[in-house]
Amino acid sequence: MSDIYHNGHRQLQDQFDSRKLADRLDQIIVHDEITQTEREFITSRDMFFISTVDDQGRPTVSYKGGDSGFIRVIDSKTIAFPDYDGNGMFLTAGNIAKNHEVGLLFMDFENPQRLRLHGTASVVIDDPLLSEYAEARYIIRVSVRNLFINCPRYIHRYKKIEQSEYLPKHGCVSPVPEWKKLDIVQDVLPKNV
Repeated sequence: MSDIYHNGHRQLQDQFDSRKLADRLDQIIVHDEITQTEREFITSRDMFFISTVDDQGRPTVSYKGGDSGFIRVIDSKTIAFPDYDGNGMFLTAGNIAKNHEVGLLFMDFENPQRLRLHGTASVVIDDPLLSEYAEARYIIRVSVRNLFINCPRYIHRYKKIEQSEYLPKHGCVSPVPEWKKLDIVQDVLPKNV
């Protein structure tokens, strides 16, 4: 069995009589290497959520989006993805610089399915993958600690209407988002905007 549960989990599992079920799920679905099926699912996603923790233990979660395939499975223990121009706060990357622990949630809202991945991340400024992503600032690499499919029962079904017009593309200049045109931020925008 993995070390996925701590005393807080165990107390609630005991209170609600689910320890045996939790142990069984740990045995049959929690693992530490990406399977071929999981590789296909991850690389077909055009978005995911990533949770990070700051240097004081405070969590945050971010949405990351791109074209299908923007998340790379490097090998059975490693994934990588680009980070694009954002709001300049660098919450995800800054947290990773101080606390490498991350949680990722990959979702399919059209055919309800989800995959959880936990691991340690690093921000790689000069990663060889960088040239493969237009306008990417750096690559985030995640070493897998564990991953598992998660019950899709409560996933609401949604249909994608259109791709964001702001996704970087080779050979094209991405449009400037409306908020970066506001007078209130003009004097503090980075020069590369």
